Amino acid sequence: MKVTVDVECTPQEARAFLGLPDVEPLNSFMIDAMKSRMEQNIHSMQPEEIMKTWSSFGVQAQDQFLKLMQTAASAGMGGFKTPK
Repeated sequence: MKVTVDVECTPQEARAFLGLPDVEPLNSFMIDAMKSRMEQNIHSMQPEEIMKTWSSFGVQAQDQFLKLMQTAASAGMGGFKTPK
């Protein structure tokens, strides 16, 4: 026998029903702390420099991902020989 039950509730209601802790105050505290640190440090760094740093990391990550996919594709097409 197979039974399906659909329950409509908010995430907060689901956590309370399952007995999970309410992490919303902790999450709010962490977000406020991160905002505070960013506000303190943003004055020491130029926004243009931050964007350059973030974008250069993104380009490097894209290049590494492309190389990974190319290696996987060549291995899948017989370019990589496994030892017997």
